[in-house]
Amino acid sequence: MAHILVVDDDEGFREGLVETLVDLGHRVDEATSGEQALDMLQQASAFTCVFLDFRLPGMDGLAVLEAIRAKPQWQLLPVVMLTGFATSDNTIGAMTLGAFDHLTKPVGRLAIQSLLERIVSSEASSEALDEPASSFSPETAGKKPRLLGVSDTLREVQKQIGRAASSDATVLITGETGTGKEVAARVLHDVSKRRGQPFVAVNCAAVPADLLESELFGHVKGAFTGAANDRVGCIAAADGGTLLLDEIGDMPSSMQAKLLRVIQERYVTPIGTNRQVPVNIRLVAATHRDLKAMVESGEFREDLLYRLSVIPIRLPPLRERLADILPLAEHFLADAALARGYPMRLSGPAQRLLVTYRWPGNVRELKNAIERTCALAPGPAITADDLAFLIQKPGEAGSLLPPELLEMALPAAVETVERALIRNALALAGNNRADAARRLGISRQTLYAKLASLGIE
Repeated sequence: MAHILVVDDDEGFREGLVETLVDLGHRVDEATSGEQALDMLQQASAFTCVFLDFRLPGMDGLAVLEAIRAKPQWQLLPVVMLTGFATSDNTIGAMTLGAFDHLTKPVGRLAIQSLLERIVSSEASSEALDEPASSFSPETAGKKPRLLGVSDTLREVQKQIGRAASSDATVLITGETGTGKEVAARVLHDVSKRRGQPFVAVNCAAVPADLLESELFGHVKGAFTGAANDRVGCIAAADGGTLLLDEIGDMPSSMQAKLLRVIQERYVTPIGTNRQVPVNIRLVAATHRDLKAMVESGEFREDLLYRLSVIPIRLPPLRERLADILPLAEHFLADAALARGYPMRLSGPAQRLLVTYRWPGNVRELKNAIERTCALAPGPAITADDLAFLIQKPGEAGSLLPPELLEMALPAAVETVERALIRNALALAGNNRADAARRLGISRQTLYAKLASLGIE
């Protein structure tokens, strides 16, 4: 039996959650404000965990979590954040401050039971909080860039970034072109303890192979033809901060070996000198390539892959994040509409077209499509005709899903697409639900919930 503190000013939700927890055999105390919760933590015997709402009178949930983590005796206490509307900022902020998990209301009984089993039976929470929380603060929450999205798959990414922010471990971000890998790296830097230090990004595919060593390591005057002055390399320029090596799958083999030494030894040697320059960096690598396949074909060093993927983060393609398409489109439309001088909106048919398009270029393609449409639309309402350039011939990359979806209401269209994706994944996985969940990029609990809500046997 666990001793649980529930902190929520919404009486209906709080009573429902308490009833579920008691029915599961646990002892529960209740608080309606952050201040009351902190008093109860101070006075009561040890709690097993806390369910903490984001929106509270007085201190909000993030401030309460920060106060909890400031007390040495509470630093290992698992705190589950609850919110009626999950955002990139509150998800990443909560995980950065050491929240055990971040749930969106309403929360199902099975999800609560599974979560409590993880809390009670594992040591994951104490291992995650052995180090002090990072320097994230609520003031940084609105800072750009932001990894926007409310889908289950992206929320898992946001949680991973929040957890990774408190360490200096190397991170490998993978995902298709246009999914926002550099944005994710910048968000990770901005919520980490290195956020006041440099963030340096190098696109390994954009720099000619014969110049990449100089770009990364720097050189001294006269080191080679054209080296008219000393130059500090990007690795040294990122000292104290974060270095992003984008498209690392395109790095030449000779440079892979040199990068491996930098990761191991933490110093660089500029071209033309034997001087070793110590560096203190947080390395983040990103690629759209399958590095494991490249290792098998001999194109990428296996030992370097192990060094890079200490914390692997996969950014899902937009077609796996249907719930994010319209929020992203509205965000990009609001930014683009500033140039027009008046707000713009998406019509119902335009929304359906956006949701049913495959988006092979992912978030980048969506952003470009919205900017193009906003610039050319004759009025404040964007129609399906304004987005007609997205409609391609069947079989072409980016072609629409079956046309009948365009005639459905948006919720019905999304449900139809989700049902088709889930059934396809189950078929490919031979009805193995764990494998199907991995293919869909969601947790098993999320898959179970969707199977139930969609009525899939």
